Amino acid sequence: MTVKAMVLRSPGANCDVETAYALECAGAVADRIHINRLRERPQMLHDYHILVVPGGFTYGDDVAAGKILANQLSSFLSDALQSFRDRERLILGICNGFQALLKAGLLVPPDEDGPLATLTHNDSGRFEDRWTYLQATSSRCPMLKGCRHLYLPVAHGEGKFICREPWILHGLQESGQVVLRYTGLALRDEEVGYPANPNGSEGNVAGICDATGRVLGLMPHPERHILPTQHPRWTREELATEGDGMRIFRNIVEYFL
Repeated sequence: MTVKAMVLRSPGANCDVETAYALECAGAVADRIHINRLRERPQMLHDYHILVVPGGFTYGDDVAAGKILANQLSSFLSDALQSFRDRERLILGICNGFQALLKAGLLVPPDEDGPLATLTHNDSGRFEDRWTYLQATSSRCPMLKGCRHLYLPVAHGEGKFICREPWILHGLQESGQVVLRYTGLALRDEEVGYPANPNGSEGNVAGICDATGRVLGLMPHPERHILPTQHPRWTREELATEGDGMRIFRNIVEYFL
């Protein structure tokens, strides 16, 4: 069986090549498809097993990070994406892709009062480009199967996860949808401050999934830690077999095999 992945291109996305490479290293066939092509023919999704919305600065992050892309997804592709997910396909949003999926309502659907959660400006007030320790806190998402701790880089200016009301975050935690948290060097499940939590996210949230577990959004970049030599201390520490991010992409392929 050939696992096929669509990496969605859009103006300002700049991680599509690296993401396609990571998927190919994991054994998938990856096609980089522009959103205009998908809008013209949404049924293209039927040819694929996984849709990845990569990182970058789509449409210059005008209005808000990922917001214009989110409007395109919700206005023109909502039914196609929900059908894709309901056919037990997988959707992954990385950094700007996470911002777009969340603001499009694909991860946490809005209610009559509007969005329940969003991603906003970092507490530091600046772009954060650093490596972070992560803890996988749920087995709900198949893309994180077997993952307990990950070491991945972040690179964003609007990565702070916040909920409209405290009960919303509690509900996401109780349902197992908070699947990745920032943690400290000790890798304990505890509240951590800056810079371990690089953006000030409530509950140290680094990634969430939807209620099915088949849609995952995360701020860190797994495609930037595929090779062991991408680790910032690879010359000083024992060289790993592969980068931590590779686990996520292998899980994606193995899910369909």
